[in-house]
Amino acid sequence: MSKFIIFLLGAILGLVIGGGLVFFMFGGAPRAAQTPPGVPILPPDPNGSPAGTASVVLNQQFFDTILATIFRDMNAPAFPLNLTGQNNFDVSAKPQFANFAFQNNGGCDGKITLKPEGSGVTTGVRLEDGKITAPLAFNGSTFVFGNCIEFAGWAQANLALRYDDAQKNVFGQINVETVNLDNVSPLVSGFVTPIVQTTINNRVNPITILRGQQLALNLPIAASDGTLKANVKDVRSEIKDGALNLFVTYDFAGAKGVQPSP
Repeated sequence: MSKFIIFLLGAILGLVIGGGLVFFMFGGAPRAAQTPPGVPILPPDPNGSPAGTASVVLNQQFFDTILATIFRDMNAPAFPLNLTGQNNFDVSAKPQFANFAFQNNGGCDGKITLKPEGSGVTTGVRLEDGKITAPLAFNGSTFVFGNCIEFAGWAQANLALRYDDAQKNVFGQINVETVNLDNVSPLVSGFVTPIVQTTINNRVNPITILRGQQLALNLPIAASDGTLKANVKDVRSEIKDGALNLFVTYDFAGAKGVQPSP
């Protein structure tokens, strides 16, 4: 059984790293705003975790290493700007005013690019005060009223974890709370701020962090001439001591005979 537990924890950690954490900050194709999937993940039961619960601890240094690797070895994450400042990417729905205000004559790339640091902040993930927060340094440019406006600044975002019981998936919902631009007039800021905010929100949500189907286990036990099955039953989370603690509770069942893997 000890080998099975090691395999189980390895599977969870591998999926968190490979399936979600890079996407946690920067991934996803543009999509219309939609109701977040699932329900907010609850904290652990104060009476203790039920039997069949595995825990994974991801500390601050782990997140810092991932982000440092992305900026060091990959292109800086960049997205096309949502020029309407609305919660969708339907170009046909842009108001005529937006077509005029943000008309691009080819002189601007119309993108926002995340930076490892800038405007006095370092892009990263912060695990503190029971929350997941993310300061994001950026720069970009867009065409506003006949002029190419280059801008830089930083945004403060938070990430809420959600669990969809039907899919057995853990999702993240990122929300940009504030956008702070450097040396930009209030008039221009009034146009650029909502564009930056909705671009970041729409490009990454929802974020799949853990897939229940991939975590579900179907392990043949030759010595018992049977198969051990485990399906995700519940997920809880806790931010404590500078770390994200995930508690995944499984529903275990055994079947006689070797069952084919799904």
